Amino acid sequence: MAAIKRVFSGIQPTGVPQLGNYLGCIRNWVSLQKDEDRNKATKTSRELFYSIVDLHSLTVPRDPESLRRNTVEAAAALVACGIDPAHSVLFRQSAVPAHSQLSWVLACITPVGWLNRMTQWKSKLQQQHTKKQQQQHGAAGGHGGLVADNGINMPNVGSAAAKNLLTGLFTYPVLMAADVLLYNATHVPVGEDQVQHMEFTRDLAMHFNKQYKRRVFVMPEIMMSATMRIMSLQDPQRKMSKSDPAELSRITLTDTDDQIRLKIKKASTDSIREISYDPELRPGVSNLLAIYAGLKDIHPTAAAQSMASFNNRQLKEAVAEAVVSGLSPIRQEIVRLLGDQGYIEKILCENEAKARDVAQANWKIIAECVGIEA
Repeated sequence: MAAIKRVFSGIQPTGVPQLGNYLGCIRNWVSLQKDEDRNKATKTSRELFYSIVDLHSLTVPRDPESLRRNTVEAAAALVACGIDPAHSVLFRQSAVPAHSQLSWVLACITPVGWLNRMTQWKSKLQQQHTKKQQQQHGAAGGHGGLVADNGINMPNVGSAAAKNLLTGLFTYPVLMAADVLLYNATHVPVGEDQVQHMEFTRDLAMHFNKQYKRRVFVMPEIMMSATMRIMSLQDPQRKMSKSDPAELSRITLTDTDDQIRLKIKKASTDSIREISYDPELRPGVSNLLAIYAGLKDIHPTAAAQSMASFNNRQLKEAVAEAVVSGLSPIRQEIVRLLGDQGYIEKILCENEAKARDVAQANWKIIAECVGIEA
């Protein structure tokens, strides 16, 4: 991997993050910050840009007041987890207009076919397609299962399944690319579900450079998170998410010790004796091991070996204590910071000025390249 010079990453403002966000994303951000301290000692330069991507959150209708509150809560949580505004540029995406400006420029050179291939878009289309088939099947009075799609009639952006989907869901990979390219980020930490978006970003950067015959954008490298994806405590086939209606499915960073213990106690496991790490055959147990391992900075297989003779109750107790120990100081700091929202706003405003300076300098180069005013 090439030397890390500038890192960009973003997180949606869903309020206080859940455990999966913390282990899969935020702890990695903090780790990069610690690496930056070591770089200063050797006089090597690195810049860290961490954005609360509130424009991305608009792909789903939001209550304005809830969005503002969630943004402040997300910022407070990031600071509580260890993001230091003196070492990292923490800012709201919408406070830097060049994100939207570059997104439009990139959208104007993006082939529709590229966007139609994106896995998350196809997933949304397939959900709509299946729902429409079920409605038609029900109206026709059928009783059997739906006929499996052979791939010939797979839904696309021009299909009936796309009719009620929002344009932002289709085009948001372009905005995501703009987020990264605007800062000429050399590295972007992502989880496995975002790799395709980063490949799209690299393709779009090369496409722009070729079209305008200038090397305006560098090719950002992917930094994969070392932590296994954290799954729902109730359904370990699905990712842990705040959008899940089941409260017991997730742990948020402000959950009390008792709430954490209860949620872990009720987590899905299996009836196999002893403890082993096998995400395919034992998804529930493996998810608990991944949580424990993430908090202890070890591999899940090592966690399984250390608890091989445990039963499920003992495993849950060990995981619960690890989560309580890891999150209690963060919860206390989040509560403290949310009691002083003026301080959070001050941090964001100061960092947004820094982000605008970098973004505007790059935007001037981009605007000149395409022939518009900056």
